[in-house]
Order: sequence, then structure tokens, then C-alpha cells
Amino acid sequence: MELELAQPILDLNDRQAVKNRELLDEKRVFVLDLLASPGAGKTSSILATIDHLRDKYRIAVIEGDIASDVDAQKIKRYGIPAVQINTGGACHLESLMIKRALDVLDLDQLDLIIIENVGNLVCPTDFYLGENIKVMILSVPEGHDKPLKYPGIFQAAQAVILNKIDTLPVFDFDEQLFQESVSQLNPGAPIFPISALKGEGVEAWAQWLSQRIDAVVQ
Repeated sequence: MELELAQPILDLNDRQAVKNRELLDEKRVFVLDLLASPGAGKTSSILATIDHLRDKYRIAVIEGDIASDVDAQKIKRYGIPAVQINTGGACHLESLMIKRALDVLDLDQLDLIIIENVGNLVCPTDFYLGENIKVMILSVPEGHDKPLKYPGIFQAAQAVILNKIDTLPVFDFDEQLFQESVSQLNPGAPIFPISALKGEGVEAWAQWLSQRIDAVVQ
């Protein structure tokens, strides 16, 4: 007998995600789920985004990692509330994990929650957490061929951030080919070239995100 376990697991996750969404809608809190591989610059992109939005919105971060709280500590030193989730080996966050994080946050005092998902280009795409949008971050050193190798994550994203554009002269990265590949997979997803550490291009990304936050919290 062959047992199909994936669907029941996803069904259970989706039911909790709907409950998360209902709570967040009630509190008028916007949730951004950031997806990327390890080393793409998720935390630095979060900090750069916070720099542009913290004067307008009350922000918290949920950090997902297999182990450690290094990134959460970075966020807290920035004066932003952060909740650490360690998955203990799981390659993605699930909606019940998010529910537990929401339980320790004061949602009445928040407008925006940024989720830094576990570094992975496959697993997180299947798990709805109750977020408003998913956004994919790719860094230049990873190569322009990633949309061809991991199409699912680019199709699931409402926007794509191309990080570390300051390293373009160093790496064999064809930006035009990358943009064409993303557009074929997901024609409606804008692409934001940025350098999170240097602040280049972040304003355009932050403005796009701000428009979507305003539609929820105002």
C-alpha cells in the first residue's frame, strides 16, 4: 500500500494559515514572506527595507533558521522586535510555527511583519503561512540561470529582488537573460535590482512594498 502524505500535511498547514490570515486581517497587519537561498542577503535586505519604512510603519520580524538566533539578534540591535523560529532541520517554515510567533507579538502595535524564511529555493514555495505576499531574493553571485533551475519559487513570488548588483562587474551574470527568464515564468512580477548593503535601488522596492502595505493597514 502506498500512502500519499504530502497532501494531508499541506491541508493541515493551509487550514492554520487561513486562521493566521483571519487574525492578521482583523489586526490590519501586512505580512511579507521573503524567500531566498542561504547567502542571498535576506537579512541585509530586511535591514535596508526597514531603513526606508520604519518612520512610516511599525515593524516586526520573524526569523526562520534551522538553528541559531544570529539574524534575530541583528534585527533586535536595530531596535526592531524579532521572534526567532528554529526548525530543527526542516527546510521551511509552516503556518503553525508562524501562529506561535504571532502569539508573542503585540499585533495591535504593528503594521508590517517581515518573515525571513529558511534559506531554500524549493520547500518554502509549497507552504502558505497566512502572508499577504511572497517575494524572492536572488543575489548576483548565484548566477542568472536560477530561474531555469528553480522555476517554482519565481512563479510563486509577487516580486523578485536581485541583490548585490554592485558585484555585477565581478561575476558572469547576464542581467538581461535573467530578466527575460523571470518574465517568461511570471510576467506580472516586477524585478528590483538592489545592493542592500550600499542602499542602491532599495527606494524603488520600498515604494512598491509601501503601496501594498497601505492597501491593508489604512
